[in-house]
Amino acid sequence: MPFNIPIALTWLRIAMIPLVVGLFYIPAGWVEPGFRDALAAAAFIVAAVTDWLDGWLARRWNQTSAFGAFLDPVADKLMVSAALLVLLDLNRVDSFIALVIIGREITISALREWMAQIGASRSVAVHRLGKFKTAAQMIAIPCLLYWQPLYGVSTRIVGSALIIVAAILTVWSMCYYLKKAWPQIRARG
Repeated sequence: MPFNIPIALTWLRIAMIPLVVGLFYIPAGWVEPGFRDALAAAAFIVAAVTDWLDGWLARRWNQTSAFGAFLDPVADKLMVSAALLVLLDLNRVDSFIALVIIGREITISALREWMAQIGASRSVAVHRLGKFKTAAQMIAIPCLLYWQPLYGVSTRIVGSALIIVAAILTVWSMCYYLKKAWPQIRARG
């Protein structure tokens, strides 16, 4: 297994998952809920920045690897899923939205794995629609974790609106990827 700074950043993102989740299990009275929410949102933002940074560094330093290409999306999906489950437990996100987003991630991951096994992974390569979905999620989730006004702006409203946008883009991008893979699915079905 290769080890370099981009892969270390990906491992850091995975290691931050228990921190984000664990903050919401600190006994009442030990920390103010607003401070806890701010810490969780900040930790999620740091993780989201490492997602961008590890890919950028891997390409810039020519340190891309098959292991890194595998681990990066796994880290992203784990982080988003964990955050959505916390938000679901806090009643800050609707269960249908969480199910749509997590279900899509599982479906597309399985599709990409299958397409790679049959040598057709290029047909389900990341598309800008998926990037827009990710951007909406990565802004919505910290807003929903923070859950308090920020400079006079309601993060509840912004986060709630963006998570709906993310869910719509989630379904749209899933349909796009399934449509691209459909000829292979039919041929091997």
